[in-house]
Amino acid sequence: MQALLNQSSNNLLKKTSAIGCQRGLASMTEAIKERIRLPSMLEKVTYDADEVTQHVFNDMRMGWSGFTGVGYPKVVPEMMAQMVEKKNLKGKFGISLVIGASAGASTHNRLAQLDMLKFQAPFQNAKDVKTCINTGKTNFADTHLSKFPMDLLYGYYALDKKVDPEWPLDVGVLEASAITEDGMIIPTASVGSSNIIAKVAKKLIIEINTAEPSFEGMHDIETENPPNCGPLMIRNVGDRIGTKGIKCDLNKIVAIVESTTPDKTPKNSKPDAKSQAIADHIIDFFNSEVKAGRMPNSLYPLQSGIGNVANAVVSGLVNSPYEHVTVFTEVLQDSFLDFFDKGKLDHASATSIRLSPDGFKRFYNNKDSYAPKITLRSQHISNSPELIRRLGVIAMNTPVEFDIYGHVNSTCVMGTRMINGVGGSGDFLRNSKYSIVHGPACRKSKNDKFGISTVVPMVTHCDHPEHDLDVLVTDVGLADIRGLAPRQRVNKIIDNCAHPVYRPILHEYYDLAYDACLKRKAAHEPQLLDKAFKMTLNLQKNGTMRIDNWN
Repeated sequence: MQALLNQSSNNLLKKTSAIGCQRGLASMTEAIKERIRLPSMLEKVTYDADEVTQHVFNDMRMGWSGFTGVGYPKVVPEMMAQMVEKKNLKGKFGISLVIGASAGASTHNRLAQLDMLKFQAPFQNAKDVKTCINTGKTNFADTHLSKFPMDLLYGYYALDKKVDPEWPLDVGVLEASAITEDGMIIPTASVGSSNIIAKVAKKLIIEINTAEPSFEGMHDIETENPPNCGPLMIRNVGDRIGTKGIKCDLNKIVAIVESTTPDKTPKNSKPDAKSQAIADHIIDFFNSEVKAGRMPNSLYPLQSGIGNVANAVVSGLVNSPYEHVTVFTEVLQDSFLDFFDKGKLDHASATSIRLSPDGFKRFYNNKDSYAPKITLRSQHISNSPELIRRLGVIAMNTPVEFDIYGHVNSTCVMGTRMINGVGGSGDFLRNSKYSIVHGPACRKSKNDKFGISTVVPMVTHCDHPEHDLDVLVTDVGLADIRGLAPRQRVNKIIDNCAHPVYRPILHEYYDLAYDACLKRKAAHEPQLLDKAFKMTLNLQKNGTMRIDNWN
């Protein structure tokens, strides 16, 4: 994947020697001329890497477009990486980088490999970036994706900024499908925080991606100006309240480059038996809620994370009796195309379309059919607590672990090793009508045939407290904990969600904790601080969570 990206980027960079610093129509491809419909912007097109990288400097604050590995810049980051290599600046040139969520892994890893990331926010999903975070090379500010754009707008990520402190970002790099006659920037497969980056960056560099069909007409861009702004006037998933593109001060644009590299997304893998079992439990739960009259036949708007379980749930719904379903989520995956094709999905709202390579081919081949049923919004709108609560969303997300009371860890293995970030899970789980977390009862382990228990006495890191959760699901069952006190939840969670081999261990822990805390008159949510992490510590020391006793 890295080789393909470098090859495409190098092809563009090679034009520098032939063109030099030329600008103007003679040096442009026909494709980019068609995409830039404002004549004055054509003057800013360049293929010269030096002309672009003159705007970057050590310790700068930079913002990128992108969300879940689509809609991110490909050419400018490679120009920066080659500059660092050419000038032997590895370890001497670093930036503070913010992205709506995550860029493509190969692009993001390229900077990490050159030690160019001093700071990163608010999310990431690239192996080498994670390594930099967990080895102390990169400071990572993990935060809710609805909150991040507003904090960026407030200037919270530039409180210690010395150069041009009135601008939270020095440079924003945005991938775009087009620039319209009236100067609006049309995003590609994601919006993320692009509109906020355009507003708070002193300079902008635009990458026009001519390798992909234009996404023009699919976006609804609304830039709030909080605090004291009005309500978001969205009452239905398909409602639009903004513009089709990003409005910005065009004088900020210092360069426009052409990108001929499509988004690099992974292939889909088929749901395994555990994922399918989880999906079956969730669909059975939906059936019971509809039968009880608590949920309509069209369900409520769905939010689903990324991965096999999410795809399995949506695939299961494709073959269910539910019709006129809607989606209000962050990311659309391949299974939603099946939902559309069946005629059961009326409309989907998201901030990103992250399809597999085959999924994108299918989408582009049938774009005229899919596009009118999809609205791509800014992430502070797609993840807005106000809208999630108003629409009554059903949220479904995957944890690292959860405990016997319903606290959830979504980010840190063993409490300290960062995986990706909290992402939008907190936005949805706290505010949805139905807040569901799902994962396998046990995860694979090299040392224990039963695996690592997802259900623990106490989570090693808490992203979502017990107040926010309604339903916990594993491949062995489902625990409906709505309206229950902490002690009432314990048996439901252990008996319905924990692997059978871990149930007696967890029950014994609770009995010990309850007796000890009752004696101290502190039994609301019994825990033994000297024993709560014994299963985890035993895993760290002996490779298994199956302890012999709690002594």
